[in-house]
Amino acid sequence: MISYKERLNGISTFIFDIDGVLTDGTVYPYHGELLRGLNSKDGYAIQYAVKKGYKVFIITGGNSEDVKMSLIHLGVTEVHLRSSHKVQVYEQLKEKHGLEDQQVLYMGDDLPDYQVMQVVGMAACPQDAAIEIKHISHYQSPYFGGKGCVRDMIEQTLRVQGNWFHEEAFVW
Repeated sequence: MISYKERLNGISTFIFDIDGVLTDGTVYPYHGELLRGLNSKDGYAIQYAVKKGYKVFIITGGNSEDVKMSLIHLGVTEVHLRSSHKVQVYEQLKEKHGLEDQQVLYMGDDLPDYQVMQVVGMAACPQDAAIEIKHISHYQSPYFGGKGCVRDMIEQTLRVQGNWFHEEAFVW
């Protein structure tokens, strides 16, 4: 059986869910909008991965344009909102970018992520993911959703590949 660290060697692309992964899943109603908070450590890791040449995509069932704009500001080139069939969006991304499953790390936390996580090269989840997601994950972060699990996964991948602690890490 291949260890999760071995799987990280071939990763060139990260795909994340938003609610429950990049956020803790809490939404705050505010003047007719639903507000979500992103973790700055996760944000730092995302922009650093992009800077190092990794692809970072988002597939989410949510519809927060504000979160989308925050992620685009970090260098994420594709944020797929309102994705009711995530595996279809994943297949489109693979075709568009010429990706193979083993190049992709997907981090999800709940049942809508299940089908994608079954086919990617590296399936990961936050500590507070649904039990069904934990069962199919190659790695369970010790961090909860919205509390650094994305940073954990990106940092581990870049460390394994020798891309983590370089001069460009000192500038955001």
